[in-house]
Amino acid sequence: MITATDIFTISSHKQFEKTALKVFRHQYANNVVYREFCDFLKTDPQRVKSLQQIPFLPIQFFKSHNVVSNNDPAQVTFTSSGTTGMITSRHLVTDASLYEESYRKGFSQFYGNIEDYVVLALLPSYLEREGSSLIYMVEDLIKLSNQPESGFYLHNHDDLIKKLTELDESGQNVILIGVTYALLDLIEKHQFNLQNTIIMETGGMKGKRKEMIREELHEILCKGFGVSSIHSEYGMTELLAQAYSLGEGVFECPSWMHILVRDPEDALTYIQDGKTGGINVIDLANINSCSFIATQDLGKKNPNNSFEVLGRFDNSDIRGCNLMVL
Repeated sequence: MITATDIFTISSHKQFEKTALKVFRHQYANNVVYREFCDFLKTDPQRVKSLQQIPFLPIQFFKSHNVVSNNDPAQVTFTSSGTTGMITSRHLVTDASLYEESYRKGFSQFYGNIEDYVVLALLPSYLEREGSSLIYMVEDLIKLSNQPESGFYLHNHDDLIKKLTELDESGQNVILIGVTYALLDLIEKHQFNLQNTIIMETGGMKGKRKEMIREELHEILCKGFGVSSIHSEYGMTELLAQAYSLGEGVFECPSWMHILVRDPEDALTYIQDGKTGGINVIDLANINSCSFIATQDLGKKNPNNSFEVLGRFDNSDIRGCNLMVL
């Protein structure tokens, strides 16, 4: 039996690999969709001895199947955003406490105590629909901040400009979490010179603006907010873990999450660090669904296990998980 403690106390790569192999065998035995996929690839679970030998389920399966590794009822169902007529992903979460522990510990690992910050959120396209895992996370972080000034903003930009300016000038540490197009809308209305505020973009133009390469986008945001770097969050409906970038688009994972980069021409082969390929994510917090996900994002991995998101495979759905078109 693998417990939350096993997952969230990992302290070395060796321990991660050992736990991941246990999770793989558990999910092969208990996840019908994943087992059928592994069997299709003629995978013998007893012969899988390394991370590279584990099959990664294509993320599209969350659009067509219930990807679960137990028989418990879903406590919450997260759904992806999508344009009219687009099939959206559904992530059935049978133990929401795993998600909560994952993002709380992940935030703490990269940013410290949440109570040190006022959390402001500018996430209109997420707030205006049901089932967003990002809203679930940010709403909880706002509560945990224990700051009466923390809160969501929809289209009331004037109120946000006033609040952000007042808080920053008072010396209060602030995190502004925003969907990309809304952050651009905000700085078109007002140019800031922030000294005590972290700007964290969650990716996604949501069809509101043309996509930009990251360097261009971050340069515009840095100038508009008066900050030296833009932070980013890499997460998605199908995962319970998030990676964070503290600037320059270089992401780091919490200890229960790991990235592999596959050959874009051969999904079962991995490429060396520094080369561009498809991003495979191991998310051990996803123990009750599938921890081994082949995403549609393109990226490259660095020798220190950090990674960069560089684009998206052609013809894949437009998604809001930090993606800039090549």
